[in-house]
Amino acid sequence: MLNSFGRRLPHRGIFSRRQLLHVGGLSALGLTSAQLSRLRAGTEADAGATQRRKNSCVFLFLFGGPSQIDLWDMKPDASAEIRGEFQPVATKVPGIEICEHLPKLAQQMDKVCLVRSMQHKMNVHGPACSEVFSGRPYHSAPITDQATPEDWPSLSAMTMRYGNSQTGLPPSVVLPWYLQFPGQSARIAGQTGGRMGERHDAMLIQGSGDSEFQVDGLALYDTVPLSRIENRRRLSDNLQSRDPQQVYSRKLVTDIDRHRDRAFSLLQHRAGEILDLERESITLRDAYGRTSVGQSLLMARRMIEAGVSLVTVNWEDETKISGTDTCWDTHKDNFDKLKTLLCPMFDQAFPAFLQDLDDHGLLETTLVVAIGEFGRTPKLGQFTQSSNTKKSGRDHWPHAFTALLAGGGVRGGQVYGSTDRHAGFVTDSPVSPADLSATILYHLGVDHTQEYVSTNQGLRHPLSEGSPLRNLG
Repeated sequence: MLNSFGRRLPHRGIFSRRQLLHVGGLSALGLTSAQLSRLRAGTEADAGATQRRKNSCVFLFLFGGPSQIDLWDMKPDASAEIRGEFQPVATKVPGIEICEHLPKLAQQMDKVCLVRSMQHKMNVHGPACSEVFSGRPYHSAPITDQATPEDWPSLSAMTMRYGNSQTGLPPSVVLPWYLQFPGQSARIAGQTGGRMGERHDAMLIQGSGDSEFQVDGLALYDTVPLSRIENRRRLSDNLQSRDPQQVYSRKLVTDIDRHRDRAFSLLQHRAGEILDLERESITLRDAYGRTSVGQSLLMARRMIEAGVSLVTVNWEDETKISGTDTCWDTHKDNFDKLKTLLCPMFDQAFPAFLQDLDDHGLLETTLVVAIGEFGRTPKLGQFTQSSNTKKSGRDHWPHAFTALLAGGGVRGGQVYGSTDRHAGFVTDSPVSPADLSATILYHLGVDHTQEYVSTNQGLRHPLSEGSPLRNLG
C-alpha cells in the first residue's frame, strides 16, 4: 500500500474487539447501534477481517502569522535590522538550522519538512486566514476580517462534506475555538462552509489547558436519562411522519434534524469518554504542556486515533484578546514575545505531539501541518499594513513564509523551497495555499478537482485549483 507521497506503508491489522471499544473510544463519536452490536458480538473481529488505517490530517493554525526569519528560515549573515536578535542552532539533521529558542523541535527535525516557499499576496489577517484555510485568493477587497456568506469553504468544511468518516465519526473537527477578534460579531473569514453552505461547518469541540473539552449541549442529567431522550426522539420522528405537510415541514427542520441526530449519536455512544483527557497519564499531559494548544494537540491525537479525518487546531494563548498583537502577531516586542511566550509553548507542545503520534503508530498515516496566515517583514519596523508596527516588531508579510509538514508519508529532515538572503521572497519551488489545500485533500483521499455548487450564485467550483505536492516523500 502506497501513501499519498509514494512511500510504502507497513501493513497493520485490525485492532482486537476489546481495543476497539477502549482505545481512544472508537465507539464514542457515532457508531450505529447495529455496528456496536456487531463489535460486541465479535462478528467482525472473529471473522479475521483486516483493514488499514485511513489517512488523516492535523492542521495546526498558528493564528497571527509567525516570523519565518526569526524561527525556521533564519538569515544569520544579514544585517542586524534584518536578522534580528536570535541565533540559529543545529538540529538533529545536519545542515538544517532553526531558532535557538526551539531546542525540542530541533531534536525532532528528522520528522519535519520545512516548506520555506509558501507565498500569497494578502496582508490582512482575516482575508489571509481565508486564503490559507480555503486555498483560494480572497473573494473581494480586504475591508473586513469577518466571515461572510461569500467566503470560500474552508478545508474543514470541505472535509466535513466530502471526507471519509470511519465508523460513523465526524470527518472534521475544530478545536478549541473558532478564531474571532474581540468586539466583532462574526468569526474570522475562511473558517466556515461559506458559499458551500454553513451546514457543512466542522464540529467544534471547545476546551482549554485547564478545563475539560466539551461539545455544547451534550451534558446528560440524572433527571433526563438517555432512555428518555431516545423516547423523545422516536416521538418527534412519529409526529413528523404524520404531518400532512411533511415535505414542507421537513424542509424547514432539515438542519435541526441534522444537528439533533449528530448530538444524539454523540450522546448515545458516550462522547465523554473520548473527550476526557483524564484518561491520559499525568506525565503525558504535562509533556504536552498545560496550555490550550498543548492539551488541544493531545485531544487531536485522541481524535485521530478514534478515526476523525481532519482535526483543525487553532492556536490560542493569553494574547488572543489583544487588539494589535494577537497570538503570533508581533507588531512590537517581537523578540521578547517569541522568547518568553510563543516559542516555549510551541516547543513543548508540537514536538511532544509528533513523538506521541509516532509512539502510537499514527504518524505514518497522519499528515501534520503547522502554518500561519502569513509571515513577518524581513526588516524590523517595516510598515506594510498596520500602523501599530513599532521598531521592535515586524509587520505582516505574505510574500514568503514557512509551513511545517510532518508524517503522512512526508520525508522528515528536509527543506523544500527557498527564499532570498532576507527571507523576503521565494526563489525556488513556490507553494501557494491552493497547492497546500490540494495536498491535504489528496492525502485524505478527497478528489480536489471535484466540483460543488455555490449557494449564493449557483455556480460550480472545484474544491481546489492547486496541485498536490507529490515529491515530498
